[in-house]
Amino acid sequence: MPENMTNLNEYDASQIQVLEGLEAVRKRPGMYIGSTSTSGLHHLVYEIVDNAIDEALAGFCSNIEVVIEPGDAIRVTDDGRGIPVDIQEQTGKPALEVVYTVLHAGGKFGGGGYKVSGGLHGVGASVVNALSDWLEVQVFKNGSIYEMKFSRGNITEPMRVVGKCDPESHGTRVRFHPDPEMFDETEYHYDVLYKRMREQAFLNAGLTIAIEDERPEREQRAVLCYEGGIREFVAELNRHKTPVHENVIYMQGERDSSVCELALQWNNSFEERIESFANNILTPEGGMHETGFRTALTRVLNAYGKARKILKEDENLSGEDCREGLAAVISVKLENPQFEGQTKSKLGNSEIRTLVDNVVSDRLSQFLEENPGPARQILEKAMTASRAREAARKARDSVRRKTGLESGQMPDKLQDCNERDPALCEIYIVEGDSAAGSAIQGRDSRFQAILAMWGKMLNVEKARADKIYGNDKLYPLIVALGAGIGSEFNIEKLRYHKIIIMADADVDGSHIRTLLLTFFFRYMRPLIEHGYVYSAVPPLYKLSRGKQQRVAYSDAQRDAISAELRGDNPDARVDISRYKGLGEMDPHELWETTMDPEKRTLRRITLDDAQAADDVFTILMGEEVEPRRAWIETNARYVVNLDI
Repeated sequence: MPENMTNLNEYDASQIQVLEGLEAVRKRPGMYIGSTSTSGLHHLVYEIVDNAIDEALAGFCSNIEVVIEPGDAIRVTDDGRGIPVDIQEQTGKPALEVVYTVLHAGGKFGGGGYKVSGGLHGVGASVVNALSDWLEVQVFKNGSIYEMKFSRGNITEPMRVVGKCDPESHGTRVRFHPDPEMFDETEYHYDVLYKRMREQAFLNAGLTIAIEDERPEREQRAVLCYEGGIREFVAELNRHKTPVHENVIYMQGERDSSVCELALQWNNSFEERIESFANNILTPEGGMHETGFRTALTRVLNAYGKARKILKEDENLSGEDCREGLAAVISVKLENPQFEGQTKSKLGNSEIRTLVDNVVSDRLSQFLEENPGPARQILEKAMTASRAREAARKARDSVRRKTGLESGQMPDKLQDCNERDPALCEIYIVEGDSAAGSAIQGRDSRFQAILAMWGKMLNVEKARADKIYGNDKLYPLIVALGAGIGSEFNIEKLRYHKIIIMADADVDGSHIRTLLLTFFFRYMRPLIEHGYVYSAVPPLYKLSRGKQQRVAYSDAQRDAISAELRGDNPDARVDISRYKGLGEMDPHELWETTMDPEKRTLRRITLDDAQAADDVFTILMGEEVEPRRAWIETNARYVVNLDI
């Protein structure tokens, strides 16, 4: 009998744990906010802001203010109706208390509070409360200010009236501080919150959202209001690109209680950018609204092209051809959204697909008929993409024949690992032959592969896939990863589940990281979506005192280690040298500081990181001179390591 079978009788009712109140949230926070990393930290703010946005959707809120206070507390104020403070019949408690202490409690379950809501599950406020070491909420209502305070989900001060306000005043103010026991870090990033607040301002035309950072030496404030709504959103997406047609195309329609609006404009780039939202919640994994849009777009462009004899009867543009260079925003609002997971990354309502399909079919067809000039420009853009796709196929086949790579031959610059299970394999993309040599000698060849990159990569801002296949810098990378690029990319064929960019901590290293991230973002995006791309974090300093040697990864860590090495003798000499590059490290140093899984630091690349790299690359390498000049003028003062 297996050893664990002897304990079967010990599994009884005493081992069944019931989590009371908000204990479940603190036990498994990832189930409610996705993770306890920086993304989960910022998700707390989104949950509170989403409640205010729901008031705006209902027509009762026109101003929202988000403030990062000193000490990384958050304050969110809105001028909505104010959370109800009367007694909730089911519980016999004030509604304010119920909203902040009971999961799945709110005005979003058919009680008439909200017709359309982003906060589907009614857990946002209570989850934020559970994951904050303190939270206080004030409600301005009926000429009085009601206040209630909590700590880690528990009531510390019951609801009470703390003052009077103008009888015409109404709204809610929430202040909270994330619990350090729950999160890996509790420092908020203004730029992350700004991006989210700007999205919300675009999606709610006329709504004013102010965001402010009050932390010392970081003070900044922005007031966001876009009367043009998602039209201005698309214009913003295309701000560093040249539009194919002058005006943003706007479409809107509704059916029953559902509404959809879309804005789109093609530009001269080669990648598509589709941002989709359901009830103002970003759906990065798309869903039925995106499916309806893509299907209708391809059908309409093909039908128009054939009706106008621009396309031959037997000629069909693919969806990828039609979306090349497209910037689009899809926003749908519906009563009962079916999201996948609390973090709402994908929309599952099949009825919304039909609505979006119908709106695009009718409105886009009408636009093309009424605007023959822009219509032909859009069709010619798609036809050029189709020809380039065919050229890419021929280029790929030609390169394979010339190099024999169809037989599985790997590039000369690749030093592969012995393991064959992709989940256990990692590949280091290393800048320069010198650093690659140290990496090859220092690695664990069982599971670590090394691919050397040299020289400057192709400017993917101005290149289609047919040029990439013939590029001597990028093609070895494509072959080594084994999953293809663009529409042919197949994540199942990926040979490594950790792709680690290892570049020097200087200007050149930043350049190659930006180039690689932009390439991955545009041609291998699933790598980033699946979390397979990382950036190695090499040390900046080497510190020595006698036989003791340490490394530091930042200036602050350098100073702390230096003080530690001096110990009780502040005058003791500590030798500090800055690493000029990975190539000057011995193999064992590189292993111990940057490659040893037990000691190294890796930074996982997110879609936001890749999008930021893509934006910078578009500015610096694109056709437009003015954005590049403005960027250089703004950022020149931050340069600290310029070769002269």
